[in-house]
Amino acid sequence: KVIFQDTHVSGHACQEEIKLIYSLVKPKYSIPVHGEYRHLVAQRDVVMSLGYDKDHVIIAKSGDVLELNDEHAQVVDHVQTGAIFVDGLGVGDVGNIVLRDRQNLAENGIIIVVLTLEKYTGQLIAGPDIVTRGFVYVREAEELLDEARAIVSDSVEKCLDKNITDWSKIKNIIKDDLSEYLWKKIKRNPVILPIIMEAQI
Repeated sequence: KVIFQDTHVSGHACQEEIKLIYSLVKPKYSIPVHGEYRHLVAQRDVVMSLGYDKDHVIIAKSGDVLELNDEHAQVVDHVQTGAIFVDGLGVGDVGNIVLRDRQNLAENGIIIVVLTLEKYTGQLIAGPDIVTRGFVYVREAEELLDEARAIVSDSVEKCLDKNITDWSKIKNIIKDDLSEYLWKKIKRNPVILPIIMEAQI
């Protein structure tokens, strides 16, 4: 008989094998460490069925500091712990902003806005072209995307009227205007990535 026959079998010892190990090793204390909490409790029950006192079977939580000596084994302190995220070769360096962006990408997709401005006048001479991924099925949302292109064009014109020539400011205005439109229209908040190129006529 295994601890959890349906879900926790492959590669793990059954109850009789666990009992055999305890009978051979004869440990003074037992600290179950593998599996979910329910598995730890199940292993504790197996150990206690061999006659171990409950105080000698310790189920530690993440962050518990365990003190072991000739007289006792007990939790004496607790340290702050948390999830450590692994991202490629980086360990623990995934920031909250990165996680937030990835969550937003997963839930709402991305819109890439590509447009070309005249180098000296700032006039819109090509685009805006809109590419989406994970946002909407393009063939069923042509009207929405046409309106989105119009919003971007209006944003560029607004920048021209206000003599705004800094690209980062123009990008922010495009993002704000398009984000506001999409939220009002379909209650979605995709990641918006404006790409501005310049050309000289």
